[in-house]
Amino acid sequence: MTSRIACSALVGVSMLASAAVAGVTVTSSQTLWNLRVINGGETVGTETFNSYPDGYIAGPISGTLGNTFWTASADNAQGLFVQGGMLSTGNPFITLAFTFSPGVRAVAGNIFGTDYFFNIVPTIVNVTLSDGTAYEGFTTSSSDFIGFYSSTANISSLSITVADPAGVGAVYSTIDNLYLAVPAPGAAALIGLAGLASRRRRA
Repeated sequence: MTSRIACSALVGVSMLASAAVAGVTVTSSQTLWNLRVINGGETVGTETFNSYPDGYIAGPISGTLGNTFWTASADNAQGLFVQGGMLSTGNPFITLAFTFSPGVRAVAGNIFGTDYFFNIVPTIVNVTLSDGTAYEGFTTSSSDFIGFYSSTANISSLSITVADPAGVGAVYSTIDNLYLAVPAPGAAALIGLAGLASRRRRA
């Protein structure tokens, strides 16, 4: 198994099924999050990180879901690490950050903590959005889900930090899947046509 680069509180709030804060709904239910996205006229885009080879990545990585360009980075010199489709920081207790351009109405992920060997360990995770909305909860498995849906401003960034509640030692911020709300294919086509029409009017 590939090992990550070696280097080397908060009290958790229990996970809620759903809670709304300042126009942003926070949920630990993937079913509810998916319904909000679909009822909002969008579809769910998924980045699995499986296209990245296992091992250390020196700098940020990026990709596209629908019409949204995303970038992932870590706020340290040790970069990122990928193992079996899981994306993590190269150092423990470092923030894993995502940016989205343009911003999105909804973002979610399977978010948790791992140890040096990518074993999933009990972890307090804190996820913060660009508008300051924050979620804090306890995670224990790779299926743990944290999702946000905004009814006001678009979400342009998301950051993940972790804390060790059980004396495990070094814990790394880790995400297995990134989910974004993206325009449905028909809506994307209409947006393209609207843009073409506006260019024709100005010509």
